[in-house]
Amino acid sequence: MAEIRPTVIREEKVQAINEIATKLRESQTTVVADYRGLTVAQVTELRKQLREAGVEFQVLKNSLTRLATEKESLTELDQYLTGPNALAFSKDDIIAPAKIIAEFAKKNDKLEIKGGVIEGKVVAADQIQALATLPSREGLLSMLLSVLQAPMRNVALAVKAVAEQKEGQGA
Repeated sequence: MAEIRPTVIREEKVQAINEIATKLRESQTTVVADYRGLTVAQVTELRKQLREAGVEFQVLKNSLTRLATEKESLTELDQYLTGPNALAFSKDDIIAPAKIIAEFAKKNDKLEIKGGVIEGKVVAADQIQALATLPSREGLLSMLLSVLQAPMRNVALAVKAVAEQKEGQGA
């Protein structure tokens, strides 16, 4: 059996810390959740839903995550790093991890949102829950599009009404 040298273990830990720090830095949203009590099937289902939304979900050692938060000046997150935790990292969609985990927690009361990071700012669970209530990115874009289209629609209706009025007068 090969002997494990402490330097090899240290290098692996440094690499793991750097990877966590990179994920914290590059993610628009990171959610810390306590998954104690979930079955393997439930965790698998949650991972599947998150993966489909482009969100990475990992169970990480708190000690390594704390070292990564120190590296990224996010030590306020450490208060949520107690007990078994899983972290959801999303680079592209700010709302997706919060929405998926909050919805899953409604059906599985064992899953508890502890807190997280939104665009580089450490937030409590209630702020993650508030983020989860927002429409998805597609929903927000749809709302924006309808707001932008409304003035054009009103102009078109006004022009149509004027045209119909003139037709009525000319007949």
